[in-house]
Amino acid sequence: MPPTLASLVHHSALKLTVRAGEDRLDTPVRWAHVSELPDPVPYMEGGELLLVTAVKLEAEDPEVMRQYVRRLAGAGVVGLGFAIGVHYDDIPQALVDAATQEGLPLLEVPRRTPFLAISKAVSAANAADQYRAVTAGFEAQRELTKAALSGDGPGDLLARLASHVNGWAALYDMSGAVVASAPDWAARRAARLTADVERLRERPAPASSVVGGGGADGDAEADDRVELQSLGAGRRVRGVLAVGTGAPLGTAERYAVHSAIALLTLTTERSRSLQAAEQRLGAAVLRMLLAGEPDHARAVAGELYGALLDAPFRLLIAEPAAADAEGAPAATDPLGALADAMESAALRAGEPVLVVPDGERLVVLAADGGEAVEACLAQTEALRGDSARPHEPADADDLVVGLSAPAGPITAVGAYKQAEQALSVARRRGRALVEHEELAAGSVMQLLADDAVRSFADGTLRALHEHDAKGRGDLIASLRAWLSRHGQWDAAAADLGVHRHTLRYRMRRVEEILGRSLDDADVRMELWLALKATSGAGSGST
Repeated sequence: MPPTLASLVHHSALKLTVRAGEDRLDTPVRWAHVSELPDPVPYMEGGELLLVTAVKLEAEDPEVMRQYVRRLAGAGVVGLGFAIGVHYDDIPQALVDAATQEGLPLLEVPRRTPFLAISKAVSAANAADQYRAVTAGFEAQRELTKAALSGDGPGDLLARLASHVNGWAALYDMSGAVVASAPDWAARRAARLTADVERLRERPAPASSVVGGGGADGDAEADDRVELQSLGAGRRVRGVLAVGTGAPLGTAERYAVHSAIALLTLTTERSRSLQAAEQRLGAAVLRMLLAGEPDHARAVAGELYGALLDAPFRLLIAEPAAADAEGAPAATDPLGALADAMESAALRAGEPVLVVPDGERLVVLAADGGEAVEACLAQTEALRGDSARPHEPADADDLVVGLSAPAGPITAVGAYKQAEQALSVARRRGRALVEHEELAAGSVMQLLADDAVRSFADGTLRALHEHDAKGRGDLIASLRAWLSRHGQWDAAAADLGVHRHTLRYRMRRVEEILGRSLDDADVRMELWLALKATSGAGSGST
């Protein structure tokens, strides 16, 4: 404990007597300072015990003393020590009354007690308190280091930290989710600070902030003082530590918190090294799968990724949606954020996930129906910054993601192609995410809205539209009817209300104008798709 006015009064060698402010003697004293200036306030920092002999003070003037004492109290001076037997045999009543009215503790200092003795007593007490704080801090550091080396995860470290600060502690991962807390009830409080943690994670590390506990009015936790500290050796935040207490941290508690930050950062960086090694192993497994060697891939995967290959998985490919005007990547790191979100979700769910950076791409194998895939959908939506679904158009700083259908090791090559096809469609259509199942379900008609497809269709049918525009016949309608009836002349002619010979003549004109034979199945398919694409753009009826 730092020295207080009460401890100085009870100091047997000082012989101090309280003359005013008896109810405020528990105030800590930072320093004892001597000043005979009528206005010493410009030289005060707050927390001082001011010692005077009143050699330059009009100590018997009530108005002067009221102003003097008011200035001292306003400057944060915690007490006034008045030496008797020097210029005054007793403390003037005007000063006693002013101190009593202002509530400023007034101590009578006997002539035989030098001011230096009081200064030494304050200094010694502060030094002893500092020594106790440093000793307690080193003890906390030893305990926290032991907990960090136990291999039981961050839970034990947080429990010891919470005990040292007489409060609670929680650890958030890279995605902002609570991964550990102590005591057990602290998880509920920590969860209420997710928004504050998100704001801190957006700032370069190291960063810190002080927030409320997030409790409702009347709730005890509303009075919590919570310090948030980012974790990570680089500028990228790797996690956040929250420490909740009922009062500002003291020196010993601050030592404990700083030790916890250092140890958790070290653990995080060590985890990054292990993660890099796992990532290299994952890249090897992926290369073998895509080379058509599932047996070798399974042997290399071992316990780390073996469970992922034993059940259906999804393969996704992600890319940044766009670069800035100079061609440089966007200021944000959507690929890194996606990888963090998927890995954190998989870790919490206890499921394996294989994340492999591939140049400006990210290739991921994740359990079908697992939390990592759900995190991908949520992260794609979150990066948009609004309530739109991830399947809707993406902004420039967003991701573009292609997701395969469920697959296994034997079909990994096909799954990669599916993801690439879905990614290609997502980029052309300005979609944030496309699943291959969308392309495979029902028909391909939904893809004909693509600008490139419509451009192809317009070019293919332009000559026929120009022919019809000149009033020389209705070749477009005739071609559509004939193709829809699979080349059945009578049925198509009946749909058009013309003779079948008329329809035959029109189909010969189509072949002449296009320079292509309708006997070719590929030509018929291209013409049909072109008609469907242009009909969706208002170029005719189906």
